[in-house]
This record gives sequence, C-alpha cells and structure tokens, in this order.
Amino acid sequence: MASIPRSRALTVRWRWPIVIVAVVLAAAAGVFGGSVQDRLKSGGFEDPDSESSQARALLEEQFETVDADVVLLLTPDGGDVDTPAAATAAEAVLAEIAAEPTVDAVTSYYALGSPPPLRSGDGEHALALVRLKGTEDDRLKAAGELIHAYDGQHGTVDVGVGGVVATFAQVNEVIEEDLLTAEVVAFPVTLILLVLIFGSIAAALLPMVIGGLAIVGTFAILTIVGSVTDVSIFALNFTTAMGLGLAIDYSLLVVSRFREELDAGHEVPDAVRRTVNTAGRTVLFSAGTVAASLVALLVFTQYFLRSFAYAGVAVVGLAAVGAVVVLPAILALVGHNVNRWTIRKPKPITDEGRWHRLAMFVMRRPIPIATGALVFLFLLGAPFLGVELGFPDERVLPVGQSTRDVGDVLRNEFESAESRPTVVVAEGIEDPSGRIDEIGAYAARLSQVDGVARVDSLAGSYENGFQLLPPTEFSQRFLAEGATYLSVAPSLEPISLEAERMIADVRTVDAPFDVLVGGPSAELVDGKSDMLARLPLALGVIAVITFVVLFMSFGSILMPIKAIVLNLLSLSATFGALVWVFQDGHLSGLLGFTATGTLVITMPVLMFITAFGLSMDYEVFMLSRVKEEYDRTGDDIASVAVGLERTGRIVTAAAVLIAVVFAAFSTGSVSFMKMFGVGMTLAVLVDAFIVRTTLVPAFMRLAGRANWWAPGPLRRFHDRFGFSEHVEHDEAAPILPTPVVEV
Repeated sequence: MASIPRSRALTVRWRWPIVIVAVVLAAAAGVFGGSVQDRLKSGGFEDPDSESSQARALLEEQFETVDADVVLLLTPDGGDVDTPAAATAAEAVLAEIAAEPTVDAVTSYYALGSPPPLRSGDGEHALALVRLKGTEDDRLKAAGELIHAYDGQHGTVDVGVGGVVATFAQVNEVIEEDLLTAEVVAFPVTLILLVLIFGSIAAALLPMVIGGLAIVGTFAILTIVGSVTDVSIFALNFTTAMGLGLAIDYSLLVVSRFREELDAGHEVPDAVRRTVNTAGRTVLFSAGTVAASLVALLVFTQYFLRSFAYAGVAVVGLAAVGAVVVLPAILALVGHNVNRWTIRKPKPITDEGRWHRLAMFVMRRPIPIATGALVFLFLLGAPFLGVELGFPDERVLPVGQSTRDVGDVLRNEFESAESRPTVVVAEGIEDPSGRIDEIGAYAARLSQVDGVARVDSLAGSYENGFQLLPPTEFSQRFLAEGATYLSVAPSLEPISLEAERMIADVRTVDAPFDVLVGGPSAELVDGKSDMLARLPLALGVIAVITFVVLFMSFGSILMPIKAIVLNLLSLSATFGALVWVFQDGHLSGLLGFTATGTLVITMPVLMFITAFGLSMDYEVFMLSRVKEEYDRTGDDIASVAVGLERTGRIVTAAAVLIAVVFAAFSTGSVSFMKMFGVGMTLAVLVDAFIVRTTLVPAFMRLAGRANWWAPGPLRRFHDRFGFSEHVEHDEAAPILPTPVVEV
C-alpha cells in the first residue's frame, strides 16, 4: 500500500481538539457575524471610475441639490391635488417629514408653485422630493424609517414613499426576509434528501453540520470585510446557498468514501486516513477550482460582483476545511456509528449497474446521442442571442411593496421621470452667473434630444428647444462656486435601451465648457461598457485556471479543452432559458415577477462564473475515478463505464441536493435573486443530467486514448508534480463500490 503522509494522521490524533476548536470558533463566528446585515449595502451595480460616477461625486460635493433620495406620491381624498384642502393636508404632512432629523431638504408641487411635471396627467397625484442627510448607509436607513413611518394615510392625503434610495432600502428588508424563508425551506428538505441518500440519519446530519460551520464562518468574515470596503447585501443569499451546497458536495464525497473504506474491512483510524488521502485531496482540488473561478469576479469594478468573490472564496475555503479537517475528526470519533439510525439498507453498487449500462449505451452510439444532446442545448440557448442587459429598479420588487407601487404610478401617470433625471455637471467655470446665455443655449440644445422631456438649469427650464420658464429663485440650486449643473428629465424609461441612445446623444451635444454626464441612464451605459470591456479578462482567468487544474489532475491536454467547451454549451443553454423567462416574461405569472425586457447586467456574469466553478467540482469527482480505473486497466471504454458507475450516483445526488438549495432561493420576492435561484438550479441539473451522463462519455468514447495524451515535456511535468486521487489498495482489503442509494 502506498504510504500515507504523516500529516494525514493529524485528524485522527487530534480529533477531540479539532472538534472542540471548531465548535468554539463557530459559536464565536455566529455571535460576531450576527450583525453582518448592518455592514452590507444594496448598491454596487455602477462602475466607480466611470464618467457617471464622477458626475455623481461632483454633484454631491459641490451642490446643495434637492434631487430626490425619496419621492413622495401625494394623493388627496377627492382626487384633485389643486384644491385648497389638498394643499393644506399635503403641506402639513410634508412639514412633519421636513422636521425629521435625517431629512436635509423637502420640495414639492406646492412649494414650487404647482409646476406641471410634478402633477400627474389626471390631477390625482402630486410629487414631493426629499433629500436625506449623511452617507449612503445613513440615507438607506433613513429611507427605510420614512417608509415605515409615513407610507399610508395621513389625514385626508395618502402618502406613498418611493424613489431610488427608498427602493434599495426596501430591497434590503425584503432580502433579509427572503433569506430567512429560504433557510427554513432549504435546510429541512435537504436533510430529508440526505437521509434518503445515505439511508442513515447520523450520516445525513454530517453535511448539515459542515454547511452550518461554513455559513456562520463566512458571515463573520463578511462582517470584517464590510468594515473596510463595500460589500453587497446580496452576498448573504450567495453565502447560504453555496455554503450549504458545497458542504453537501464535499461531505457526500468524504462520508461515502469513509463508508466505502469501512466496508472494505479497514479499521476506523485507517479508514479516516485513506479517506483524507483520496477524497480529501479531491475536495481540496475541487474547492481550489471553484474558489479560483470566483476570484475572477475581482477583475470587475462593481462592488456587487466583487462581493461574491469575497463571500465565495470564504465559504468555499471554509467548506473545504470543514470537509477535510473537521469532518474526518468527527468520523474518527463516531466510527461505525456513522451508520446509526438506519432507515433503509443501502443498495450496493456493482461494476455493471445502471450507470454502467447507461455509459455503455451512450458509447455504443456516441455520434447520434451527442448530436441529439447538442441540438437540445443549442435550441435551449438560442434566445440568449437576443439578450438585453439593464440595471435593477423598483420593478425587482413585487406589487404591493410601497416603492414598487409608487414607481408604477410615476411610470404610467407622469410625463417625465422627475425622480431619476440625467445630470450634466461642470466645474472650473470662473463665473457661471455671467454665462447665463451660454447655459441657456446649451440647455435648449439638450432639450431637443430625442427622449428628453425638459431641461432645468441656472438659465431656467427648456422644452423642445424653447424656454419654458425663466430663471427663478429655485434655479439657484444649479449654482455653486465655479460650478453648475443641468437636470435633464427624460420622457422615457430611464433604465432602457432607448435611454442608452438618449445618453449617447446627450454626450455629443456641443457644450460651452467641459461636462460630465451622470444619472441612472448614464450609469447603465457606463456600467455595461466597463463590464463588457473586462469580461474577456475574467473569462481568460477562468479558462487558464480550469486548464491548469484539470491538467494537473489528469495529465491531459484534451480533457481541459473538452471541459471548457461543454461547460460553455451547458451554460449558454441555461442563459437562453433565462432570457426566455425573465427577459421576455414567459412564466412570469407562475414565478411571480415583472419582466422588464432586460436581464440585470451583473447576473449572467455572476451565474456563469459560479456555475462554471461548480461544474468543475463534478468534473473532478467523476474523472478522478475514470482516470484511476484507466491507470489500472488501460481500457479507455471500460474505465469510463466503471468510473461513471462508481461516481454517477454521488454526482447526481450532489447535483440534486444543491439544486434544491438554489431552488429554495428562487422562492424569494426580489426578481433578480429569483433569477439567480432558477438559473443556478437549471445550470446544475443540465450539467449533471445532460453533460455528465451523455456528452462526457460520448466525447470520451470518440477521443479514445487521446483523452489522456500530453506532449512529452508536459507529461513528465505532470508525472512529477501532478495530482491524483489514486492509491494502491492491499489485496486483503479490496476497495468496494460506494454504498449509496440510487437517485
């Protein structure tokens, strides 16, 4: 038998200290990370180095603006905003809001002399715009407090609380509720499935323990990271899903191998050592692949994406450490009791069971079966050719949430998007007041751009190239020392393809001074541009890491190329389905969301990198056994069939379990997190049931011995430094197939 490194014995020798330390650290992490939500943010979709971000920073630094953090929709009883009673009731509640310590300024339809843009077409609604004090976090908290305090009926006027900051404050709250619901659903369902798979309650509890350790540990890490840099609150959902899913994957492999070693006749300490030496090493390489894929998210500037790298690397690392250190220590303690509380006797796997027959069936007909699978994937992925990317707005929330309802009224009953204007900012102007004519001429040109409803400026308001209102006292808000800005109210949806074209036109209008164009529409344009520019680098990082890891695992040049190509096909099919559902709106009634004609720009990137990493988990799990059999027999056909027979149930069980976890998160109320749950569920199932069971054996049959070929220098490099799960087993205790229930 091959010697087992002395370090492998540590989990046996130090089993009690390891378990005790793990429990203490988990308890401390649970206490410390319990307030993680307070450190996280809900934005992060924009490029912080873009022109639009610079415009926002300049606007906040130079101007005492009244651009809205919160938009109040005022609806008086009687349905007429212009009656004296309506004005009195509205001004009373607005005075109360203005007196709030978190509110910096309030302006309204009534305070500004009843301008038409702040009145709905039917005269039933009027708007008030609220600016809040403090940092982004302060404003989010304050907006949430305003929603709870003022949304609803106040005397004879109904107040609806909406706006950008209020929307994300409400998204934060809904995400927190959804996270609790998802955990309540995912944990018991997953435990039941684990019991069915293992046939033992004791064995089924172990992956849940490792998942809990990974999750609470990552929450503590995110609390620390969130204190030094921006981290998205959506990383919490990701942490729970990935922590539970990966812990199940890794624990399933480790516990199954441990039971296999016990059934082979080994004593508990030896079974633990052999398990760590084989399945444990596979877990470490698989975890390294997933973590390295997630690291690719750091090439992006949006902290929404970077947050998933922080959370992902942490939760993958902790799940792996739990599976190869804590779990073996627990197994060393429980020993044969891992099979306690058995509810059914596991059905052993033979070398010629169902998965063996499936593999042989595919390999006897590789071309027609591979062609059929590829056609299916191409058809499923075809809608992705028409993908349109956008940013989230209040429509990510369900109808009934206050900010969503206010947004719907603003969109349908007001002529312009007053709460989300495009801003054109300029500084370094010696005397802005002395250049009123130039500013007015520039505002007039901007007002002629397609999609622009009105331009407000130091020189007054302009519409269709003509001055609508002369300068007033209110126009002084556009003046600062050496700087000015113009507010461009669009007549179209600010987050749309039409708005992107409007921004392109606005940026081409001749200006009398250097300007920066910002606002929601400009942030969309800049965010898409930056992400698409950085995407090739991220994909390159993933491709290189995948190639290196698979080559080091199997010593093959063809295997990494095959894995990358098949993963691309699988994921394109998933994204095609997401376009058909979430962009085009099919099944929107069943799933409970509002289609906007776009996918949130960050989600396809996040899902691609996450799903790609998970698929490498299954690739390493399956091919390690195939390679072990090939090294033993040299039979390139039988090795595939036997490898699939010995791992098919484990890989499929792992895929079903992690799909259940992701599906639980698709029950949430925020549409792009629902899309993440649905998309990841599809990606995992397509990979497990189509790629692993049909395309992989078909392509390996067609490639034959070329599967394991590498040039001489690379072959020698792999022989010296490469990784293999293979161990030599003594004849007295032959390794038996893993005893798990068929899935």
